[in-house]
Amino acid sequence: MGAGARPQFGVARPMQGGGSAEKGPLQEKEKDGGDQFPPLPAEGAPAPGSAASADAKARLDERMNATHQSEGEVGGFEASVHKIKEQVLPRLLERVDPEAAATLSKDELSEEFRPIIMEVLAELKVTLNRREQFALEKVLVDELLGFGPLEELLNDPDISDIMVNGPDQTYVEKKGKLQIAPIRFRDETHLFQIAQRIVNQVGRRVDQTTPLADARLKDGSRVNVIVPPLSLRGTAISIRKFSEKPITLDMLQGFGSMSEKMCTALKIAGACRMNIVISGGTGSGKTTMLNALSKMIDPGERVLTIEDAAELRLQQPHWLPLETRPPNLEGQGAITIGDLVKNALRMRPDRIILGEIRGAECFDLLAAMNTGHDGSMCTLHANSPRECLGRMENMILMGDIKIPKEAISRQIAESVDLIVQVKRLRDGSRRTTDITEVIGMEGDVIVTQNLFKFEYLDESEDGKILGEFRSQGLRPYTLEKARQFGFDQAYLEACL
Repeated sequence: MGAGARPQFGVARPMQGGGSAEKGPLQEKEKDGGDQFPPLPAEGAPAPGSAASADAKARLDERMNATHQSEGEVGGFEASVHKIKEQVLPRLLERVDPEAAATLSKDELSEEFRPIIMEVLAELKVTLNRREQFALEKVLVDELLGFGPLEELLNDPDISDIMVNGPDQTYVEKKGKLQIAPIRFRDETHLFQIAQRIVNQVGRRVDQTTPLADARLKDGSRVNVIVPPLSLRGTAISIRKFSEKPITLDMLQGFGSMSEKMCTALKIAGACRMNIVISGGTGSGKTTMLNALSKMIDPGERVLTIEDAAELRLQQPHWLPLETRPPNLEGQGAITIGDLVKNALRMRPDRIILGEIRGAECFDLLAAMNTGHDGSMCTLHANSPRECLGRMENMILMGDIKIPKEAISRQIAESVDLIVQVKRLRDGSRRTTDITEVIGMEGDVIVTQNLFKFEYLDESEDGKILGEFRSQGLRPYTLEKARQFGFDQAYLEACL
């Protein structure tokens, strides 16, 4: 090696013997560890970033020693109303025919109840002011016709998730953060009755023999119920609420979920009938994104949606939702997503949209995408676009389909156009972190290219994550599809 030449990275150098004559500057540097391995700070000297390290340690200690409230505290006024309700309810039920009550609306029932409640209160020698009377009426009507203590949480527009962990503990999600809710159920029997009322509305059942159930509320909110013996703390109910007001891509951009260019690219992808897979974790906003993308579908197209529990709320006039059916007690009569996809092909759809794919129905989705139903969409659980493709391959291999892996990869590469990755960040915000194109195959590997990416930069003092949506400046491969609809120039400008 010449005197001025730099040692190449990765090239083995001869070991220096102890008896070498003169140590040159280069050998001295190698002995110290060079630029690549700087010496460790001397003992007692402050290490770089020590203030940050001390701050991190203090936060870890604080979390270690923290005590947490585990049960919801029911405050003064609510507690007193609930106490009176417990006394009034049994006497009220003696005087009311439950079947007749079930035929009335909530307002009519309140009118009918008012004089009976006054009678019962007089018997119990309880005097209430006007505010307490209204609160008591509402609680009693909710108990008889609604979902009891859950009603006030369902009516709160700021709550997006409700998680009941047995009769004494309920959590809600507000603005992306979890907090304990000030409600409590009478006992496990009371909670179980409400769970049964929810699932019975959509023809499902939950009991000891079928302790798991997926259902939906009238407004489209998704419900999951799991009861003992599977749930050890009593009946658990998880409700994912959906906004009354349909969310659009422009609104998502306004919330800071994506940049203007990403919004334009997604609008064009929806309008140009690209096959889109929306990937993300639990509660990251996959269904919301799918609903928003559906706004870009031509109103003249016939759209079929296929789901386990119908939760999609498409914003199109010609839309037909289909729902699977679980098996009966004898294990017969189940209708799967695959059965519905096969049937949907005979219903003259323009687009087939699958809610969430979890297993072998992924193959049915690819079949829909490959049979002339361009513009098909679905959601699935994955942490990144690359992982999403891997999960699709694995889901097809989980089924009984005897196809080599390479053929499956090829079919995925030919069917899927875009993968939209959504994430719920630790500050509770939901962001579209990647928009990735599936280009094709290179050997036995699926080739992709990123059109947009969210780059994490920093965190503000109030814990908000700061970042930047960056266009990768690549010419999209799906430009040809956009050209057929006359959006090629706008699509190119959005991506560059």
